[in-house]
Amino acid sequence: MTLKKGWHGAYDTHYHIVFPVKYRKALLSDGVVQEIKEISKRLEERYDLDIEQIGCDGDHIHLLVSIHPKYSIGQFVRLYKSITAKQAFLKFPEVKKDLWGGEFWTDGYYVATIGEKANWSIVERYVKNQGKHDARPPTLW
Repeated sequence: MTLKKGWHGAYDTHYHIVFPVKYRKALLSDGVVQEIKEISKRLEERYDLDIEQIGCDGDHIHLLVSIHPKYSIGQFVRLYKSITAKQAFLKFPEVKKDLWGGEFWTDGYYVATIGEKANWSIVERYVKNQGKHDARPPTLW
């Protein structure tokens, strides 16, 4: 976690964002997850953001992101969901057949801010270990 500088200010923003696949279908196979990670790298290069960690667990995705304050959380989620869905459908057309309406992600999402002191490493470990069922859940105390 480092301080980032823009033209007119400095920021250190970190968010834990979660959104599920439409109908909570377990469509995040290894191939789809790898494609989402590659798309995420391209998004980092194009937009002013840093995707610090990605964790997937079959039917949902966890992101740890640092976003420039010029973007709202809603803008980032909309951008991320639309681009990853479009690219995933292009590379994996069979996934679209499992989703009747043609949408990859649900409409909703979960977001929480992450402080730089106490809970950063706990949340980072939690996101990193998504999909690994033998991992212990994090404890806060």
